[in-house]
Amino acid sequence: MRIAHISDTHITNEGAFKGYAYDLIVEEINRGNFDFVIHTGDITNQGLREEYEQAAYQLKKIKKPLVVLPGNHDVRNVGYKLFEEFIGPLNGVYEFKEGVVIWVDSTIPDLSDGRIGGNKFRWLKETLEEYSDRKFKIVAAHHHLVPLPDTGRERNVLFNAGDVLDLLLRNEVTLYTCGHKHVPNVYRVEDLVIDNAGCTSCRKTRRGDVNSYNIIELHEDGSVRVNIRRVTGDEIEKEHSPIKPKIFVPGGRRVLRIVQVSESNVSDRIYFRKRTLDNVIRMINERLKPDLVVHNGDVVDAGIERYYDKAYGYYKSLSAPKIVVPGHNDITYLGYELFQEYFGEPEILELNGVVIIPVLSAQYETPIGVVGRMGQRKLRRILEEYEGKFRIVAMHHNVIPIPKSREIGFLEDAGDVLKVLTEERTELVLTGHGGNAYGVKIENTPIVNAGSVSWELHRNPFGNSFNLIDIYTDMVVVWEVQSTWGSKKLLGIWKRKS
Repeated sequence: MRIAHISDTHITNEGAFKGYAYDLIVEEINRGNFDFVIHTGDITNQGLREEYEQAAYQLKKIKKPLVVLPGNHDVRNVGYKLFEEFIGPLNGVYEFKEGVVIWVDSTIPDLSDGRIGGNKFRWLKETLEEYSDRKFKIVAAHHHLVPLPDTGRERNVLFNAGDVLDLLLRNEVTLYTCGHKHVPNVYRVEDLVIDNAGCTSCRKTRRGDVNSYNIIELHEDGSVRVNIRRVTGDEIEKEHSPIKPKIFVPGGRRVLRIVQVSESNVSDRIYFRKRTLDNVIRMINERLKPDLVVHNGDVVDAGIERYYDKAYGYYKSLSAPKIVVPGHNDITYLGYELFQEYFGEPEILELNGVVIIPVLSAQYETPIGVVGRMGQRKLRRILEEYEGKFRIVAMHHNVIPIPKSREIGFLEDAGDVLKVLTEERTELVLTGHGGNAYGVKIENTPIVNAGSVSWELHRNPFGNSFNLIDIYTDMVVVWEVQSTWGSKKLLGIWKRKS
């Protein structure tokens, strides 16, 4: 099965539309042996009637079966009404041999942001269940699902990207295909391939790139190959084969045990659960006995001395060594100075052949974090320096979407940071923002987020929790541990790269 994926044509009578690039790509698609074409939105530039009239004419040039869905530009000026008139339904299903494409409208009128929420989320869930027997399940939407590199400030990922990602993984979706940011990119998240198309015929390309489209191949063995093809003829190819086996049994010697906590938010407020944190400290010291404790930020609820004094009393009682990275709450008010005074500057630690690299992402008076271009270069340099060892990067802000958490607390440069982490094949990334525990593997890099250990205002149905991470010679096993009862559930298990 061979699919052409185009996006962001931005058809208009104005200068944004590059008609020659569109015609070149369409001609190539028509000559090629494609089974069908997916257009993931921003067909028009402003959602105007005259643009839809032109778009309807331009789309007829494609002589293959065509699936088209709306983008944020298409729903401007109440363009979603015109989309249904000139193009087709906003949501729908396209069946093909051994597979199905489920497309869903992720747009919000007059905003660049996206969301698959409420009724559309339930419809997507029910439709995936209806077609659960299909070998290939493709979900198509306009907005991107994980942060993308080379796109500037991260701000338009789906608001509920974590819930959508979790839904796709649970339903063993083969491919999520999207556009929106005008940058072609392919990531593998566990067994899900996320395919972003660049812009087919818009002048607004990023970092001097050219127009492009993606070629998707679905093979009988379940593998997926994506070829990013630019109008210049340059090509980048990525292939993913299904993970086999999917269930592992930990083996070999345990190298290191880590307890990962976050969002203790020590304070005088009623939301701080003092007894819960007391119980966790006792559990760590008496039962779990880790080699290291990593706190991924928001140690205190606000950066004042009284809260820091209380927090220091808790964490100094831990018998294991500690690495504490600041969260955004920790550096409010006088917190920047107080964090240094009580916990010091987090430094690189090497323990049993494992290197833990702390990264500072918190900024004054805002939940949004940034590593920065200088910080990214420094991180890459450190990862290269310790190549060959098991490298763990610890930071506060999450670089992947977290279920049940609206994505407003991302790193603003999450896409570029994620690119550094995956390109350097970082062995493990620990984060702690969003109030919910989650773990997935992107490319070759497992990323694990800790929930709130002792703060009542969390988003975790499992309750307050922390993570227990056992690193073996051949595998990494992560358990989520309930803070009150000590019950555990498996958060993730991944083979270590050879």
